[in-house]
Amino acid sequence: MHIAVYPGSFDPITNGHLGVLKRSLNVFDKVVLLLAVNPAKNSTFSVEERLAMMKEAVKDIPNVIVDYTPGLVVSYCKKVNAKHIIRGLRAVTDFEYEFQLAAANEYADADVDMVFFMARKEETFISSSVVNELQGNGVDIEALVPPVVLRYYEKHQK
Repeated sequence: MHIAVYPGSFDPITNGHLGVLKRSLNVFDKVVLLLAVNPAKNSTFSVEERLAMMKEAVKDIPNVIVDYTPGLVVSYCKKVNAKHIIRGLRAVTDFEYEFQLAAANEYADADVDMVFFMARKEETFISSSVVNELQGNGVDIEALVPPVVLRYYEKHQK
């Protein structure tokens, strides 16, 4: 069985993330959607909220598991016997960061490879940061996120 890990901060999970996830299931038998907490980032949603949103967003997608790690993704991969880390690329600006991340991961564990999926053209601008910015300024983001995310934004505005 080919297992891959798709890590991210998912703050919040977007339709862009889900697009990459669904396409990755054409390549891998099972994918772990992994909330990897970056302490340097200020999060809009708590770990618990993000996990709940992720679980709800993928509940009807077979062969996906949602999990969490406070540590290195490559260490988590070893724990679940995954040999691949999935990453999405939206634009050239993502490449430099992802290139450095791939090198660091290879240094930490050369047995784990990163696999990149290019965002579909209509999803190239979608990121959690953009979604948060648009939503915070009153722009309708319904087309950019799964319905569960809209419910969590509503909770935060009360």
